[in-house]
Amino acid sequence: MNSVTECFGSMVFNDSVMRQRLPKEVFQQVQRSIIDGRRLDSAVATVVANAMKDWAIEKGATHFSHWFQPMTGITAEKHESFLSPIGGGRVIMEFSGKELIQGEPDASSFPSGGLRATFEARGYTAWDPTSYAFIKDGILCIPTAFCSYGGEALDKKTPLLRSMEAINRQGLRIIRLFGNSQVTSIKTTVGPEQEYFLIDREVFEKRKDLIYTGRTLFGARPPKGQELDDHYFGAIKPRVAAFMKELNEELWKLGVMAKTEHNEVAPGQHELAPIFTTTNIAADHNQLTMELMRKIAKKHNMVCLLHEKPFAGLNGSGKHNNWSICTNTGVNLLEPGETPYENAQFLLFLCAVIQAVDDYQDMLRISVASAANDHRLGANEAPPAVVSMYLGSELESILSAIENDTPHGGTKKEQIKVGVHVLPKFPRDTTDRNRTSPFAFTGNKFEFRMPGSSASISGVNVVLNTAVAESLRQYADILEKAEDFEAALHDLIRDVIRKHKRILFNGNGYDESWLREAEKRGLLNLPSTPDCAPYYLAPKNLELFTRHRVYSESEIRARYEIKLDSYCKVRRMEALTLLEMTRKEILPAASRYADSLAETALKRKQLLPQADCGFETELCEQIAALISAAYEKAKRLEANLASPPAGDSLRLAFFFRDQVLSLMEELRKDLDELERLTASDFWPLPTYGELLFSVND
Repeated sequence: MNSVTECFGSMVFNDSVMRQRLPKEVFQQVQRSIIDGRRLDSAVATVVANAMKDWAIEKGATHFSHWFQPMTGITAEKHESFLSPIGGGRVIMEFSGKELIQGEPDASSFPSGGLRATFEARGYTAWDPTSYAFIKDGILCIPTAFCSYGGEALDKKTPLLRSMEAINRQGLRIIRLFGNSQVTSIKTTVGPEQEYFLIDREVFEKRKDLIYTGRTLFGARPPKGQELDDHYFGAIKPRVAAFMKELNEELWKLGVMAKTEHNEVAPGQHELAPIFTTTNIAADHNQLTMELMRKIAKKHNMVCLLHEKPFAGLNGSGKHNNWSICTNTGVNLLEPGETPYENAQFLLFLCAVIQAVDDYQDMLRISVASAANDHRLGANEAPPAVVSMYLGSELESILSAIENDTPHGGTKKEQIKVGVHVLPKFPRDTTDRNRTSPFAFTGNKFEFRMPGSSASISGVNVVLNTAVAESLRQYADILEKAEDFEAALHDLIRDVIRKHKRILFNGNGYDESWLREAEKRGLLNLPSTPDCAPYYLAPKNLELFTRHRVYSESEIRARYEIKLDSYCKVRRMEALTLLEMTRKEILPAASRYADSLAETALKRKQLLPQADCGFETELCEQIAALISAAYEKAKRLEANLASPPAGDSLRLAFFFRDQVLSLMEELRKDLDELERLTASDFWPLPTYGELLFSVND
């Protein structure tokens, strides 16, 4: 298999494979299920299962697995053999329609936020026919949803599929108002850019903080970091290039449309970007991408770090969620058109996104909140924790003209009337990119830059899909009753702009003045996960998700608990790791160096009573003071960990932020200074310089 075209999708049970292996009527039913979301009956599923099994066995598979995405944020799988006994010590290879459609993994040990008790172990996986089955490591993997015995969603995929149904329902109502009866479905599409670090495996294995937590808990800045920007888009080192080549090949086999690869700003940092695809498939593909990155890096004696902020003082890693809305006829609803109605439709969908981001800025912030991402937001090219939107000066001036019923320069000084006058020609790339904006319009899509590199993109897109669906629902309710559609449309767009323009900001999101301005506008500034979490349970948010049947109230409350529980557990693991490394590695090493300095000074004085031992004496005193300070802070940190407050999970999360993380950061300052002062021969751990520049060949 030499060419990319032969390689691509070779391990996927995709349309071309199904067309060859399924009866025509069965294939058509599967296609209808994929396009329109229809259920497959058991008889059709049996035919599909048999064909899928035969294909997988020909590819070397011996087992199948329902591949799902529990609320851990990673994927899960339980392997089942195709073997079935037939007596006489013989077996046959079988795979039934029932096995394809539904599985039953144990649900008790996955996060449930109180939806399931440990003794309530039953959980079900249900086939998602809209996402193709694939072969990974000799296992036929079937993308599935995961729910409890009572039907509650225990995964990331189920709410995502529900949110896609919600925006499809409401989007079709709007499309019909514009006289379009050919469109039968509306889907959101996503292209998630994935940032990551690669470091040498040997140096990684010497850092317990990287092993246990994914980030460095201390580390002095090296003499050279990213100041020269010489790594950004630079020549890719041979070892990294070999990793990228194998990663591409493996992703292409799985039908993942990996497109762009390059060096990012920080030393050792890189990025991969795929071509857009339907949102639930994009989510599946991104999970596969992260899994393969880790796996293939090890084959090249490297480690892939997906933590949002593995190194202090350097760029963190994000996952830019490029999001758009398209019809099944191939029309991008966020792209300006050629006719008045096309432009009016574009403006209405644009306004739906503006309103959604403003109304549910709290939920968008929650969707990207985590202990890891809290370190990243607001620094080194990551957007600030305040959600805002960037449209570019030209589009914003058009909206301003509509808002104020005033002329626009491109319309021959006529007032813009939506649905009557053609908007000024709006080419796709008339504005610069704003890398400080959390939510930027980039021609025919929005780039949401806040998600963290290790996170599933499902949560973000659940919020986006559902919030936009709510805007569209409100618009359809108004316009369906209007006597004069064009006048009502014009007034609606104007009123939305007036009400929600506070969320629009084209300036520098890093500027301190913007935070003050955002506060004046009434925008939320939620810098940490504990700050965000209570908004999960705000009445308007409960109403949003229950109205569109994306989450039940119990499912929302479960996710609130899981978010806080994860935050607390991560902070506790980080603190315990820092304490262990401080006491067992760093303080003993610094103490040995101080002893060496003192011994050297003493010997010199004995040999040369008049010798000046200022270097050894002063340095020894500095190190001794730092050791004492670090030891006291370590004792305080241990005492804090031993006495967490009783009460609810939110109180505990604030405790870990204010009483644990803050003390960890204080301790880190002493440890970083000890690293600067301690001789290299005594320092027991790889430094930032050794970590960041460990892959040089």
